[in-house]
Amino acid sequence: MTDLPADCRRVRVVPGGPVLVEGPVELTGADGRTVTADRFLVAVCTCRRSKRYPLCDTSHRRRIRQEPDEDQAGPG
Repeated sequence: MTDLPADCRRVRVVPGGPVLVEGPVELTGADGRTVTADRFLVAVCTCRRSKRYPLCDTSHRRRIRQEPDEDQAGPG
């Protein structure tokens, strides 16, 4: 890893997951609402499923649609 200037924040995009930002951070949404997080690492939701949006609560891990079991699918 390279050394970063003191005022620089490291941001990591997690495929299929949140954007991880070294904190503390202040997030401003499109509606103008501001959320402050003072943690050392902040997960920012990108799927909009979080109940704590814009912060991630790992809702992206839950399945959207359950596939039926083969023995319950019926004839066909």
